[in-house]
Amino acid sequence: MGIEGAVRPPAYQTLAEDLRAEITSGRLQPGERLPTEPQLCARSGVSRSTVREALRLLASQHLIVTTRGVTGGSFVAHPSPENLSDTLSTGLNLLLSTSTAGLCDLLEVRESLEVPAAAQAARRRSEEHVAHLEAALFDPEVADVPAMLAGHRAFHAALVAATGNPLFELLCRPLYQVSNEREVAATAPAGFWHQVDADHRELLRCVKARDTDGAAKVAREHITFIRGALAPSR
Repeated sequence: MGIEGAVRPPAYQTLAEDLRAEITSGRLQPGERLPTEPQLCARSGVSRSTVREALRLLASQHLIVTTRGVTGGSFVAHPSPENLSDTLSTGLNLLLSTSTAGLCDLLEVRESLEVPAAAQAARRRSEEHVAHLEAALFDPEVADVPAMLAGHRAFHAALVAATGNPLFELLCRPLYQVSNEREVAATAPAGFWHQVDADHRELLRCVKARDTDGAAKVAREHITFIRGALAPSR
């Protein structure tokens, strides 16, 4: 299709992209108020409904927050790895659901990120981080699969938080929010969750001891175990 036949994006999407560029470039800083809806209408030449749709899109991407009242308006959000990772999670689940990427690809990326993250967590962790890791442990003798999945997500999210590096959090969190994980977990062989629990406890021991080499080793072995148990063909 040539340029003349190209489909133009909706006006609200164009406006949202313009505002997104101002936010991500730093021209609009966290906490700064966006122009009012009438100002955006005048500036962009679009209707108020179009402006509101653009703002709703930005809010759904955790780029702005909107408040009501006399002092209300739309403000640039303070970036949070937990919130921003939602957008990456959507893309990841789309790739997995359409078979564009598979479990082996997911585990390959996890290994690339989690091994150095585990070492960094052991180096930088605080007592609060240790407490969050301990709170995420589960007993495979009594916990059901949903509880163990939740514990697995919470443990690894706490581990990357302990790195003190928000980029680790942003990149790793979506890897623990896979929409079909319950179906994958249902195929796990006997003893799978007992080994996951043992790995978590050994990782915690290394992090508490500030054993960076040990933490990296256990993290790598943990991914190797999961790969062998759930995706042995590759």
